Amino acid sequence: MPPSPLMAPPLRLVAPPPGGAQQPATPREFMQMLGITDTTGTAWIERLPFSPADTTAGSETELQTAVLGSRRDVDLPRAIEQSSYYRNLVRRAASGDAPPHHIVELEAYLNTPEAVWENSWVHFPRRMLNTFAESVFESDMRADKRVADGPPRCDVHRFACSEAGIAKVRVPVSYLLKLSLANAIGRPGVPPMVRTTGQAMMAHFLNDNTSPETHSFHPVGSGGGQSAGAAAATETLMRYLLTQLLAQYANRRFGLETSGQKTIVYFSPHPPVRQKGLNDLISDAFYRELFMSPCLSGWLCGEDKHRYMALCHEVLSRSQLNALGKLKEAGIIANNLVVLPNTSNVCLANNGTHLSIGSRRLTAMMGDPGSGYGLPEEKHYGDLVIKISEHFLPLFVGSYSAAPYRFDFWDFHPERVLGFLPHELDYTHLRMLWRRWKGKARIKCFGHPLTPFGPQWLDRTVSRLLGLRGDMVADIRLLDYLVALLSTDESPGLDGRVDNDVRLLADLENMGIFNRSMPLYMLYRLRQYHRMGFTGYEARYFSLFENVVPDMGAAADLQLLITMLAYKYIFEQTVSHGLIPDDPTVESERRQFFFGAAIGIPTLYVHQNSANRFLHKIIKAARNTRSSRRYANYIRIPAVEYRWALVRILREDGRDLIRLMQLGPVLDDLEQRIGDPGAHSCAGRLTRGILDAGGWSSPFKADGREFNRAAEAYYRQDLRRRHIREGFTLFRYAVKNLDSWSSWRSGQYNQALLSILGGSNADTYLAAAEKALITDDLAAETCETLIYLMMLLLHQSKNSGKSGGSPG
Repeated sequence: MPPSPLMAPPLRLVAPPPGGAQQPATPREFMQMLGITDTTGTAWIERLPFSPADTTAGSETELQTAVLGSRRDVDLPRAIEQSSYYRNLVRRAASGDAPPHHIVELEAYLNTPEAVWENSWVHFPRRMLNTFAESVFESDMRADKRVADGPPRCDVHRFACSEAGIAKVRVPVSYLLKLSLANAIGRPGVPPMVRTTGQAMMAHFLNDNTSPETHSFHPVGSGGGQSAGAAAATETLMRYLLTQLLAQYANRRFGLETSGQKTIVYFSPHPPVRQKGLNDLISDAFYRELFMSPCLSGWLCGEDKHRYMALCHEVLSRSQLNALGKLKEAGIIANNLVVLPNTSNVCLANNGTHLSIGSRRLTAMMGDPGSGYGLPEEKHYGDLVIKISEHFLPLFVGSYSAAPYRFDFWDFHPERVLGFLPHELDYTHLRMLWRRWKGKARIKCFGHPLTPFGPQWLDRTVSRLLGLRGDMVADIRLLDYLVALLSTDESPGLDGRVDNDVRLLADLENMGIFNRSMPLYMLYRLRQYHRMGFTGYEARYFSLFENVVPDMGAAADLQLLITMLAYKYIFEQTVSHGLIPDDPTVESERRQFFFGAAIGIPTLYVHQNSANRFLHKIIKAARNTRSSRRYANYIRIPAVEYRWALVRILREDGRDLIRLMQLGPVLDDLEQRIGDPGAHSCAGRLTRGILDAGGWSSPFKADGREFNRAAEAYYRQDLRRRHIREGFTLFRYAVKNLDSWSSWRSGQYNQALLSILGGSNADTYLAAAEKALITDDLAAETCETLIYLMMLLLHQSKNSGKSGGSPG
């Protein structure tokens, strides 16, 4: 089995071959490498890369954490109050050197009646760790974990501290999860199979960035009645369930709940509203101290990774400021009256799911010097697949994942709501998109869009008097984060040349947009063999799934279909790099449909003489298009008709692929999501859940802060419980199979099950535990039992190559 296609720090597992200027093989030569002689009939389709037998899949999930408790007990408000930053601010406010409202607003943050502290750290007595967990903690405190007796990290005092003479551990929740697993498997009498599996799983809980990140425990593929997409979604949900068990276990075993620090972990796509408000009150350095994780887990030299994450925060904050100049050059900002963005940007607190797919054949060919398939071919055809796939990405936005968000009228400054779009679209498409967004939003006065003036007291008054309500978008995460950097004229990012990303990064650094030490942010990113150990792609545009297996599973299968279709086009020689030129305007032209879907723009425009011939194919399949009356030589395309055109192309050009992959139901489901988005799309279902929880009939019955806070509460409470219930159903089914007569006959797990359950029936035991898990009332001992059962399932699925099964 090839290495797991997962998110990981870039690794040079294999030295890239010399000769970067070498010409890649032709499509026909590439086909011959795969054993495809011609494209007649349908037999050759099964040998395409990313066919069902060829695909492995995995995911990385970013999660939101919160600690529930009072100001005096929870670490975040305590850290603020005990900081020199806070003390200096109090002194400066008292002496008149700082505006008094700064301290008033900070005190209001600290005195919140909700007692919910997103992304807070936790602290507990060190004696709560058992021997094995203590050894893990000690190892992770080393500056270099490869040196067993090496010096500790320079900042070890932040994590191993003392209070009132009691030695304490103080860590982010993302690292708490790893300690929780270590403590569970380190208890006496744990079956060796459980301990060994648990030790291997600890590395999958990353202490990176702000939010906890976990990545797949092993790659999955199709089989056992599941598609690769369904298997990847099942594995993701089972990993999420284990995360819930570890959080509840830490609450009990480490005494967090009794000390007023109840920890919860859940899916939530955008930075918390209160955290964004706090960011406006403090410096960028203090923000990093409070929220940037110290990278205790997942890297050999955590301090180096922590410094890198600080660099990312600084670069993205600066990049947002540099976007102002582009907005002015584009004519969107007509004068110097702007609301300056904060020098500290919170976009790294956005959370999503990254789906990676790998090809067994391409990976094997890259590892075989005699195959003829090397770095030039991987890059040339990988970039072309990405360019083709990008045209189809609007199908996913809002349909399968979403991040509903309300903007108030006073938020509607272009320098705020357009976010990083000036670095992702060219001026022409940026102007068009902004005009259509203003036309869509509820900011019109006598039929003309009105944007806010600046002073918020004035904008609030105008909003109230004129009934200007702002707008609602389907996916704020795709607007609030730098998801796809635009190429430059000198350095195209997807022209198929080796190291084109390196050249583009150098250009972007010189322009003050990015940093060359950071990976190039893309919507659909090539995963290269010499860096990752496998050949494949990573989809980075998924935000929040309302129902994980139906939403994520179908989305993953659709992504595989599109990727296979791209290779089919290449081998049939109907699409080449020349038909999708590598020009920033052409790149922006196709991506405008993606960002327009995130906003909900009703119509977009394509130049009638566009050099992108593949886009012309799509527009030709669209209905209700016409020449634009506003923009000469442009075609006006309704956004929904663009998506319907994509579906028609998939059904026509991918008919044989759909039959091979048995994806007819997925396409039928996609049509429902497009045809009735309010009832069937992820954005529609999430919005309805938020409205029901808030007691509103429409998003515009609440102001932006009320709606967005209600969304966070919905994700934290109702949706989290639903996801737990969804995961527990899969877990219970898989454990029932593990404890079945057929499994007992194999004898592999008998002793472990007997040791864990003490002779009890597994299904009966789980039925009794389910309600307590959903209501956060599991006893520590029950948590341990469920964690041990999960380790057995992971051992079984990893060794069998399956994802745990499905109750059908």
